Amino acid sequence: MGKFSEKVILVPFGSTKDAMIAVEQSYNLANLSKAKLVLLGVSTSRHPFDQKQFDKVVEDVKAKGEVPVETMVRKGNIYDELTKVADIINPMFIVMRIRESLGPDKLIGRNIFKMVRQSKHAVITLKGDTFNSGCERILLPLDLSKESREKVDKAIHLAKLFEAEIDVVCVSQSKTEVTKLESYMRQAEKVIKDSGVKCDTHMLRGKDIPSTIINHAHTVNADLIVIMTQEKIHLSEMTLWNMGTVAQQLINESDIPVLSFRPMKRKDTSVGITPY
Repeated sequence: MGKFSEKVILVPFGSTKDAMIAVEQSYNLANLSKAKLVLLGVSTSRHPFDQKQFDKVVEDVKAKGEVPVETMVRKGNIYDELTKVADIINPMFIVMRIRESLGPDKLIGRNIFKMVRQSKHAVITLKGDTFNSGCERILLPLDLSKESREKVDKAIHLAKLFEAEIDVVCVSQSKTEVTKLESYMRQAEKVIKDSGVKCDTHMLRGKDIPSTIINHAHTVNADLIVIMTQEKIHLSEMTLWNMGTVAQQLINESDIPVLSFRPMKRKDTSVGITPY
């Protein structure tokens, strides 16, 4: 099978309720971005694949008639098969439903945790049960890391794709951070507005960064939170901002969809802090 267009959204099929939540939200995003939806069923030794449930979900989605839908069924480890398919079709996003907290020690969340940290493709995780039908406002948390400019560029691309606005938020934990964060936030605001995308900015103060970001996301009625993760963390980067804290907590706690992607590989990994 050759590569699909980049305008593809990949959705792994799980239990009926969770699958429908992931499929419905993916359908909304596919409709907004004029993308194709690929539904992937994986049969494992511990969890046999329910073809009847899968066929019913596919039938219901196709009946809407607004988004092209394709299906694939594989046998094996969920993470391995999802990774293989993603590398073949090169999706814009992989959309995954989560119920329990992510972590390497969680039986069900282990594959999603691994996918979020290691996937070459952007992953959207869904923790809530209900979502806005559109994507009108993207929340972009920024820190002082060198990778944050890459996150700004990603958010601009998404905003143009969904015809959305960007809400930039910085969270300071001390007075000494405010000046630097304020300067960086204004630079990001200029880049976003110069690209033709509407942008609001907010400087917040809070010790609990994930909760502060999530509360603000609800205040501004955000439809998507964009963060960055890293597959490996250098010893000099074991700070508050790594995947084990802010990024992971956002994914675990946010009932608003979270889009995670890995930064580009850089030669110098010893300077700055890991992005969230």
